[in-house]
Amino acid sequence: MQMLIAIVSSSLDPAGTAIRKSLLSMLGTDGSEDIVYGGHTLRFFETEDRLIYENNLDERTGADLVIFISRHTSKNPFPALTVHVTGNYGDAALGGEPRSLAAAAPEWIHAVLNELNKKAPTDYRVSYEVTHHGPTDLKTPSFFVEIGSSEKEWADENAAKAVASSLLEVLSAGSVSGIRIIGFGGNHYAARETETALNSNAAFGHIVHTRNIPLIDRAMVAQMIERTSADAAYIDKKALKGEDVRKIEELISETGLPLLSEGELRSISGLEWNTYLEIRKIAGAAVPGCHVEVRNLKGAGVPETFQVDRELILEAIKADKRDFFNNVDKMPVVCLYSADGNFQPIFISYKENRLQLINALITLCVKILRKGRGTTVEGDLLTLKKTRLDPRKAAELGIKKGPLLGELASGREVEVDGRKISPSMVLTVEEKTLRIPGLEGYL
Repeated sequence: MQMLIAIVSSSLDPAGTAIRKSLLSMLGTDGSEDIVYGGHTLRFFETEDRLIYENNLDERTGADLVIFISRHTSKNPFPALTVHVTGNYGDAALGGEPRSLAAAAPEWIHAVLNELNKKAPTDYRVSYEVTHHGPTDLKTPSFFVEIGSSEKEWADENAAKAVASSLLEVLSAGSVSGIRIIGFGGNHYAARETETALNSNAAFGHIVHTRNIPLIDRAMVAQMIERTSADAAYIDKKALKGEDVRKIEELISETGLPLLSEGELRSISGLEWNTYLEIRKIAGAAVPGCHVEVRNLKGAGVPETFQVDRELILEAIKADKRDFFNNVDKMPVVCLYSADGNFQPIFISYKENRLQLINALITLCVKILRKGRGTTVEGDLLTLKKTRLDPRKAAELGIKKGPLLGELASGREVEVDGRKISPSMVLTVEEKTLRIPGLEGYL
């Protein structure tokens, strides 16, 4: 979709001026007229005041997207390229209105962040910043992209070129996508949100600094969701106290918005969002209160649950848990875990994968179980023989828990009161038979 994109800078801002200069040079224009690029129309605005105090930009620009190019300052200066959306969770010390958030452009911010990460000069840190300062009255989606954090970096032509080329690279793609996320917790540079975004499709809009968590209530959460057009929420639990985590979890639960962990955001990056929502829905129907772990399932499709013999799966996991899950990780499946964290032998995949995956899982389980020395196969029957030490038999022979029992467990003969006792004298053989139709085909 073709958009009118306003690129706004201040003549008072050396970094914004440097980025604007690089953009105009790369575009071969002086900025006095609109220019079409990447299927979009670009319109340059240069103000004579600080950007954080600009208001009424919706009407003044007439744009579909507003990109502010600016400087970033810090009490502890270091080379940085940052992106963020504007707003105030509390008072309005630096422009805008109190407890007011601007409309975010999370997918665009995510795309620019990732390009900055590729193009940043050596020694420059690339990151989100949490939501802060004005303007806050923007209904048009917007974001800041900044060079920090001192006069040295603001005048750095390489930094300005990196920002300019990143913006043009994203604009040339024509469109952007991502899972729109609101974030809670972290420092000013939203370290975990940044790391997650750089390794997934998690596109953060409004993010709350840890110190502002006490200001968050139902109304503010609702505003964050609305102004981000959020698909889901994320909590940096390592950055918050337990009571604050519980508070945010309760507020998010009331909204019905999915709450996703860093691992979940990374694992679902290859899935279309609507497909993931459908997976969550059918998983909840199969195992109420469960959480899902996406393995190697990607793209879009019609998801459905399927099962393999429960005893077969559980016995294979008992025999070699690592081997089982290492192989499952490579399959296009979703695994289900109960609310208490226990694996459930129910899987989800696309309808067309069902038969192939059932065969693959049975083959894997049989392969793992056949590694056991006591496993035998006859027709459709897989018999598992397990030999274990029987403490009752040992006690009857005068052997209590301790070194002697350990020797027997290791297969060595021991002597008690002049009697020689072999491991076979204290062993019990347990046998379990599983019927697997067509077993020979899985050998």
